Amino acid sequence: MKICIFGAGAIGGYMGAKLALAGADVSLVARGPHLDAIQSQGLKLIEESGDPVIVAVRATANPAELGPQDYVIVTLKAHSVPAVVGAMQPLIGDHTTIVSGVNGVPWWYFHKIGGPLEGTRLHSVDPGNVQWDGLGPDRVLGCVVYPAAEVSTPGTIRHVEGNRFSLGEPDGSKSDRAMALSQALQAAGLKAPVRPRLRDEIWVKLWGNLSFNPISALTHATLDVLCTDPGTRDVARRMMVEAQAIAESLGVVFPIDVERRIDGGAAVGAHRTSMLQDLDAGRPMEIDALIRSVQELGRIVDLPTATIDTVLALIALRARVEGLY
Repeated sequence: MKICIFGAGAIGGYMGAKLALAGADVSLVARGPHLDAIQSQGLKLIEESGDPVIVAVRATANPAELGPQDYVIVTLKAHSVPAVVGAMQPLIGDHTTIVSGVNGVPWWYFHKIGGPLEGTRLHSVDPGNVQWDGLGPDRVLGCVVYPAAEVSTPGTIRHVEGNRFSLGEPDGSKSDRAMALSQALQAAGLKAPVRPRLRDEIWVKLWGNLSFNPISALTHATLDVLCTDPGTRDVARRMMVEAQAIAESLGVVFPIDVERRIDGGAAVGAHRTSMLQDLDAGRPMEIDALIRSVQELGRIVDLPTATIDTVLALIALRARVEGLY
């Protein structure tokens, strides 16, 4: 089984290191100083406990060097994916599975969902249908990413917590390809359940990302503060209620209520969200995948998104002012 991690930053690097340590045939596509360090010194993994480990793993900036893969696991930021679809083509053979480990509403959301919206394209996350046409929805296996990790220095991955990568077919089946990847990830010491209703998990994670991320970027507040301050907690609640109505109209079942989800965010503590980290570092934020996509879904199912619209307008302008959008 040949596995390529496309976008071997924090999460991709963590997964790739664990697979390599377990003896899997894994390669990484990375770039810049991070790639240079991996090629010259190996990939260093620092886990929650234990000594740092140097992992020997093949890494390149040129996917054409790697050839067709059984699995291509995409762990880039959502807005970065359309631009690299062309570069991914040498990795894709007749039986390649594309594992979509990207935050937000996935571009393949309406593939094999059934009903009148079957095959609907989402322009907020796949402008010009680049991924739909260039990767193909039949190749896709969904993945919800839970671990927290960071690239502490080039070539070094610091794992913070969590080791679950939930997998799911768009049609909910327990396919051979899903089960085979699950077994490979489990052999690497990772949790990889195959879910019949992955879209439910997508929404529970998105619920927090949709609201907490832009509010934190606008206020520079950490999770514990924005989830307990009465004003920002109310804004988050309103966004989540709007999103829940949209999701439920699409058949999603939420296992917890809004208040418990916000309390869960508060319990994380003084965490700076990924959007706030990106803003401070001068990197583009995942605005379209986390927020504009939900607005687009609201338009599709004809449900209001008043609070989402307001916060989206504010964070989009904040990004444009910084030259990041």
